[in-house]
Amino acid sequence: MTKNVGVLTAGGDTPGLNAALRGLGKSAMYKYDLQLIGFYDGFRGLLHDRNILFDDSSLSGILTVGGTILGTSRDKPEKMEVGGKMQDMRDAMVETYHKHHLDVLVCMGGGGTQKNAYSLMEKGLNIITIPKTIDNDIYNTDVTLGFDTALGIATEAIDRLHSTAHSHHRIVVVEIMGHNAGWLALGSGIAGGADVILIPEIPYDEEYIAEAILERSRSGKHFSIVALSEGAISKKASKLEEKLLSVKRDAKDKDAKKKAKKALADFYADQASRSQYLSQRLEELTGLESRMTILGYVQRGGTPSARDRLLGSMLGGYAADLIAEGKYGNMVSIKGQDIKPVSLKSVVNKRKTVPVDHLWIETARRVGTCLGDGNI
Repeated sequence: MTKNVGVLTAGGDTPGLNAALRGLGKSAMYKYDLQLIGFYDGFRGLLHDRNILFDDSSLSGILTVGGTILGTSRDKPEKMEVGGKMQDMRDAMVETYHKHHLDVLVCMGGGGTQKNAYSLMEKGLNIITIPKTIDNDIYNTDVTLGFDTALGIATEAIDRLHSTAHSHHRIVVVEIMGHNAGWLALGSGIAGGADVILIPEIPYDEEYIAEAILERSRSGKHFSIVALSEGAISKKASKLEEKLLSVKRDAKDKDAKKKAKKALADFYADQASRSQYLSQRLEELTGLESRMTILGYVQRGGTPSARDRLLGSMLGGYAADLIAEGKYGNMVSIKGQDIKPVSLKSVVNKRKTVPVDHLWIETARRVGTCLGDGNI
């Protein structure tokens, strides 16, 4: 009996999503008797039933294409703006699911998408998810779709910045994506030969960084590259954040909670300009000219790497296996050299950050890279 499979892509776009769609669709058609229905623009497309019935021709030629042919959005099923109000639209999405007689909904996305998909699972839907994010921070999988491509792009950017930094004897601060986890900045920083790497997991001291740069200058190296994860934070700011979070947790009445929430929001707003501030501060401390570059969305654009095409094909194909076997409620996970299902419940509300004793951290320290904490 034919199974009807729904699929959507949600959250930020990443290279390799189309490879995963193709892997799922081709496996569904050639290996199993599965019918694939795509929903445009994430969960909002599911709500409004904007769909496409996939066939072989609609999946042809997409393997090397960046982004997602289905489009995406960051809408949350439980809290979606409809009619000018924030509403829980899960019941309406359940109706769309049953309207198409779906047996399962496949959701491709990052940590937020895993959580949103789980909320639909709690409404009785059969769910399978595929992990994608250039941040590589989804819990319970070794690697996520899109990370390898972004790693290559960020590394190439650092490579290119070496020439201008060297020519002008400058400090160049390169802001790399990664709000809560430093995988991308750390990996590209090591691969690109950055002299300083700053990540959220290791709060930094500006004076340690300045001293490391001055030491390079004294040894005849009159430029430095600083790979800065956008979520990296100074030791001083980290202590203030802990204090504000504590105040928020301990707030008893409504006014106190509101005040604490605003103070925390103001803090994070100030932190948004930390890259510019750090660049200026290092110039003050070292006397060397400093410039800042924000890589931004370029890191997740363009043609997916060979590894992400391969990974997407594997994740999509394995998702089809799980559907055929009726193994719902799982995320497709990479574990070492294996691909296996892990409970979606074990993934939500968790994040895979860089352990401070990780091999990449040890490697950076071995080659003399400053991590901003004064340790070597």
